[in-house]
Amino acid sequence: MARYLGPVCKLCRREGMKLFLKGERCYSEKCAYTRRPYPPGQHGQGRIKLSEYAVRLREKQKARRIYGILEKQFQRYYANAVRRKGGTGEDLLGCLETRLDNVVHRLGFATTRREARQLVRHGHITVNARRVDIPSYVLRGGDRVALREASRSLSQVAVALSHVDKRAVISWLELDKAGFAGVFKGPVVREELNEPMIREQYIVEYYSR
Repeated sequence: MARYLGPVCKLCRREGMKLFLKGERCYSEKCAYTRRPYPPGQHGQGRIKLSEYAVRLREKQKARRIYGILEKQFQRYYANAVRRKGGTGEDLLGCLETRLDNVVHRLGFATTRREARQLVRHGHITVNARRVDIPSYVLRGGDRVALREASRSLSQVAVALSHVDKRAVISWLELDKAGFAGVFKGPVVREELNEPMIREQYIVEYYSR
């Protein structure tokens, strides 16, 4: 399955803000964006005024990189959001939030979505007591997501769960920390998303041009 394999810290620098793609490192002094808060490349420190097209392109790229999705897959999510009756931008974010790897991250079993994706791909996650190894698996209201019993002693899971109390409470997720499980209750509420940096209307305008 195709995925980005390059340095993720460079993505934060390119988008001009922290995307929190490396977990705890993003909060430390080692954060690449903290040390070099300008785009990568020899012209990164130059003053560049973005056009209206470029602003909308950067917003789309930012959302893709936050959720760890490549372009063709992101286009499919957008097409699905267009077919729905609500606001296209909010429906797009709703589609992204129902991905299994995203929910594993939101529940606190992984510090980043990339780490959550790895847990899913390696067969550590079950949905309604059935093992699922597809990161893009779409969850529905009432689905129960859990760590397999043999996977509950993983060190990265213990580290992630130790910080789960610091995360914002999200109404459509219910965590059973002791049982290493959670329930996706749905639907997604845009106001509760802790990605306020995503301006979804710009993404809609980019694809509608």
